[in-house]
Amino acid sequence: MRVKNVEKLEKSMVALTIEADAQEFEAAIDKVYKKQRSRILVPGFRKGHAPRKIIETMYGAQVFYEDAVNEIYPDLFAQAVAQEKLDTVAYPDVELLDLNKDGFTFKATVAVRPEVKLGKYKGLTAPKDEVKVTEKDIDEELKPYIQRATRMVDVDRKAKKGDTVTIDFEGFIDGKAFDGGKGENHDLELGSGSFIPGFEDQLVGVKADAEKDVVVTFPEDYGAEDLAGKEATFKVKVHTVKEKVEPKLDDEFAKDVSEFETLADLRKDLGEKLSQRREKQAQNAFEEALLDQVTEDMTVEIPDPMVEARAQQMLEEYSQRITSQGIPFEQYLAMTGMTVDMLKAQAAEGALRQVKTDLALGAIAEAEKVEVTDTDIEAECARLAEQYGMKAEEVKKIVPLEDLKKDLRNQKAANVIFDSAKAGKAPAKKAPAKKADKKDEAEEKKPAAKKTSAKKADGKTEEKKPAAKKTTKKAKAEE
Repeated sequence: MRVKNVEKLEKSMVALTIEADAQEFEAAIDKVYKKQRSRILVPGFRKGHAPRKIIETMYGAQVFYEDAVNEIYPDLFAQAVAQEKLDTVAYPDVELLDLNKDGFTFKATVAVRPEVKLGKYKGLTAPKDEVKVTEKDIDEELKPYIQRATRMVDVDRKAKKGDTVTIDFEGFIDGKAFDGGKGENHDLELGSGSFIPGFEDQLVGVKADAEKDVVVTFPEDYGAEDLAGKEATFKVKVHTVKEKVEPKLDDEFAKDVSEFETLADLRKDLGEKLSQRREKQAQNAFEEALLDQVTEDMTVEIPDPMVEARAQQMLEEYSQRITSQGIPFEQYLAMTGMTVDMLKAQAAEGALRQVKTDLALGAIAEAEKVEVTDTDIEAECARLAEQYGMKAEEVKKIVPLEDLKKDLRNQKAANVIFDSAKAGKAPAKKAPAKKADKKDEAEEKKPAAKKTSAKKADGKTEEKKPAAKKTTKKAKAEE
């Protein structure tokens, strides 16, 4: 391998012209031949036993050239990067310049870690919300406990909004039943808005064992095109009418739903936990504001491939999270009407922010001569092990050491900012303007029930978990 030329380009890009000699190319061709010969049929030879020269005679001398180039160029690129002492931060863009029996030459254009000129990063001031918890806030925290303790009781009266009716239904258009328009023993809360407009309203006032024809018109933008805009009649049989009976909020309730003996103790615990959550949120927002100040005050030219590589990494992590929930990623895309390109575009802003933050913290770590000791690593592994119910040795096997060291180094650098900063008074928050509710883009083909669309990726950083990383054959992984 020989590096023929190194050209420094704009925005921290470098173009390497790399040459593979005849000996290296010949070794790569032979390696490819040995991999592929079992799949090549040559008359007169058993499968996998045809000599290389015979195959090259039949299919051309260049039959293995392209695969040989792909086989060897990542290693040649890695050698060139090491020789030139480049700190690459993305995968290279490779262009083949010359190819013949005596070797080949290619140009690899790659992003390298840009030089960062830090601005002010100590003694900063940022607003921080004052944490308050009111009795009304605690009432909201108590609602899930009330809901879990609420009972559904049969009533012998006319149904009203808030009641749940158990129904059989079948829909007809022009007197003919249609697919997806039938259901049995379906529990429907009146006023929930889970069926198409008008359906639930017409069941207000029915009693158990009643039968009723419900006439509705499907919305023009309904998900099933064969039903959109059409009038349908649903024959409904009401089996039961149930009302919610909420528990009495007293000490007995507290004993039933928690480990506390009194309602006062339960409310106190809920208030303390809510206060802790809000304090953590306020601290996180405070630290994010400080980091924004640091990145805005630094001078750096970030190469586009660095941001693109981070966005791709975020997309892959998001795909893994969706898949881990039991939903194939392709199915998730179909459900949400999203594409990979759309998700990557959503992640672009967050990717740029992450890259800026990493560069700033790396520069601060250099300026402050931050070091990560073996003791730091052992303590972090112990913390992760406790957090995820694992053994420290298991964490060490899952989390790459270099990633762990980088995270700890960045955290120490961030603490230089946070520990020297001051919290200012947060400005008063304005009441958010009311927005019109958006209809779900996609609706279930059932004529009555609506379908809730899945949430989209927001590209925000999540807390790191000790998850295994995929390895690639590419020359150098991002950062």
